[in-house]
Amino acid sequence: MGPLDGIKILDLTRLLPGGYGTMLLGDLGAEVLKVEDPFLGDYLRWFPPLVGKESAGHHLLNRNKKSITLNLKNDKGREILYKLVQEYDVLIEGFRPGVVKKLHIDYETLENINPRLVYVSLTGFGQYGPYRDLPGHDINYIGIAGILGITGQRNGPPVIPGIQIADLSGGMFAALSILTGIISRDRTGKGQYIDYAMLDGVVSWLSVWAAVFFVDGINPKRGEMRLNGALPIYNVYETKDGEYLSLGALEDKFYNNLFRAIGREDLNGGESFWMMSRDKLDKVTEELRKIFLTKTRDEWVKFLWEHDVCVGPVYTFEETFNDPQIKAREMVTEFENPEVGKLKQTGIPLKFSKTPGEIRVRASHLGEHTEEILLNLGYSKEEIKHLKNEQVI
Repeated sequence: MGPLDGIKILDLTRLLPGGYGTMLLGDLGAEVLKVEDPFLGDYLRWFPPLVGKESAGHHLLNRNKKSITLNLKNDKGREILYKLVQEYDVLIEGFRPGVVKKLHIDYETLENINPRLVYVSLTGFGQYGPYRDLPGHDINYIGIAGILGITGQRNGPPVIPGIQIADLSGGMFAALSILTGIISRDRTGKGQYIDYAMLDGVVSWLSVWAAVFFVDGINPKRGEMRLNGALPIYNVYETKDGEYLSLGALEDKFYNNLFRAIGREDLNGGESFWMMSRDKLDKVTEELRKIFLTKTRDEWVKFLWEHDVCVGPVYTFEETFNDPQIKAREMVTEFENPEVGKLKQTGIPLKFSKTPGEIRVRASHLGEHTEEILLNLGYSKEEIKHLKNEQVI
């Protein structure tokens, strides 16, 4: 059993942010019950490509979770949720602000049922502020947060990151909120309400560069910050075979190792790269671009690793998931799904020595555990039949 064995979570979220956060907790042993509407459920289930009847993303993000369908617009559906809340530690929801109040499943209502409940609202802009009621997606949050504005080449347009930064960090912050809330609850005996906005999370990730801006007041620009393209020793370079490598030789030791290895100790002239003028930085970058075009990516990586330089290949997904380090860390794993056969999935990033996480069960079908859950709550099979006919479940 995992380190979170015994923790029970009601997951009322859809799509990536909540799904990723509760997946992490489910992998570590928490009992996660997805509460989905009886008509469509989590939209993620139906995004192609499908494996069997449901999406590949669903099979991964909703592993280790059970599913119950509840029509929360129906009094009988809410009554079932109220009974579940009595038995669960956590409820996480991702509705737009105000919706849970209309549904009578807001924190104030549920706190009266279970004062020990940790209740997390996961939204784009949070429960208050002028943007509270606006719709949004990842690209909007990172745009407002300034991340999109500093991502890309100098004098070029903003570049959309290859993964959803606000969504995925939202899942991680939600998981952190849940765990912190449980620790606090266990110390004080009381649960609490947690308002998490994905915009807040990505703004907090600006930390170091925000600190600089607060002092000098200069807006950072694409390709002109020390770690987004200005430094020749922290950059991406094309190689002879049309591939790319990442160079991260920030410290004196590592960039001196680089220059010695390529026979160009003249490139920094003893001057700190952190203090160099723009013209000098550009000249060094141009020299390195020419040099890196003389060998293939893998030749450079092997050569520079042997000389203790911070360098790495820029991979495709196929290369990533065949990399020996990724395999050794079990970040590619195979799970035997009794319905569709073996599924390759990303592994569990947290390695616990005594209570390791595991993929215990496949992702559930929509409402697969509804009857089981209701029977455990004391409903009879006849009552369950009536609830189905009334579209409560």
